[in-house]
Amino acid sequence: MIKPLEGLLVLEFAQFMAAPTAGLRLADLGARVIKIERPVKGEAGRQIAIRNIFVNGDSLVFHTINRNKESYAADLKDPDDMERIKKLIKQADVITHNFRPGVMEKIGLDYESVKAINPRIVYGVVTGYGTKGPWALRPGQDLLIQSLSGLAYLSGTNDAGPVPFGLATADMICGAHFVQGILAALIKRAKTNTGLLVEVSLMESVIDLQFEVITTYLNDGGKLPQRSAVKGNGHAYLSAPYGIYETQDSYLTLAMGDLFKIGKALGVDNLAELYPEKASWFDKRDEIMTLLAEKIKQKTTTKWLSELEAEGIWCSQVLTYKETLEHEGYKVMGMKQEVKLPDGSSLSTTRCPIRINGEKLYSDVAAPRPGAQTEAINLQYNLI
Repeated sequence: MIKPLEGLLVLEFAQFMAAPTAGLRLADLGARVIKIERPVKGEAGRQIAIRNIFVNGDSLVFHTINRNKESYAADLKDPDDMERIKKLIKQADVITHNFRPGVMEKIGLDYESVKAINPRIVYGVVTGYGTKGPWALRPGQDLLIQSLSGLAYLSGTNDAGPVPFGLATADMICGAHFVQGILAALIKRAKTNTGLLVEVSLMESVIDLQFEVITTYLNDGGKLPQRSAVKGNGHAYLSAPYGIYETQDSYLTLAMGDLFKIGKALGVDNLAELYPEKASWFDKRDEIMTLLAEKIKQKTTTKWLSELEAEGIWCSQVLTYKETLEHEGYKVMGMKQEVKLPDGSSLSTTRCPIRINGEKLYSDVAAPRPGAQTEAINLQYNLI
């Protein structure tokens, strides 16, 4: 299978997560992604680990984000290395970086300088907060972004205080936006034969991620999100029954739907009498959820699923990773893949979620060791 981005050369001057995540997706789609890294140690993200898990000398997280790439070692303060980098830039299609504002200008690889070398280059920049304003030079770290963006007041109960997401939410959504911008710029370049500057920031991405609820805030008299007092509520802005409920043996999720129909299926028959107005389903959300919770706890999850699904009610069991990854529904998707590591061992991870012409995109190429392809790239692109 010829992947859509085959023949595209991407130079990744990036570390940690947001920009490298975009590079991962471009590589999955067929681009040749070369990480420009410090000699010997490579990028700093190699030492940032989850649960302190390291594989082949690099963090497991680094392997997850940087599979299917190559590594070129260069000291950007060394004139000879910089000369080779500029020769490589002249032949590249895309450059990405996530240095703080001013760093690339200082070393002479800012957009205007790079455009002078290669007018067709698509130059992509990830920052924490953009290049202007009081936050511009602050660390662009995921939890800090979540905390500044209002995101931490959407989950949990109303007495829980701020609750962060248990994922690198800002990095991941920003990486997705970055890919969108780069691909749009490549389409424009194909029409005009001229490169473009693409800029995204973690903060703007997380604000956009919340566009639905922020728009509600802006048009609802500035009322802040109202989280429920009932454990398991699924959305600060949605009415009952939306949420997760404890059953006799585990948990059950109820999505949106007609409250009276759901109540009847659960055996809570007086909801129409108690809450006849639909507006009250939000205003009296906690009361309604408490009534439903008392009833739901009386049967097993399997029993409820059989009864509710028969009535066309949107509901689900709540699975752990173990249960999800052992479920036939997951297995049939073919999301798991094995990556071959330099020492001959393998690493289990997930594949790209995109399918092209019905085909799933797999690659068993592991993240590279620092500078592993330097010599080959020097020869191929006539850099020395």
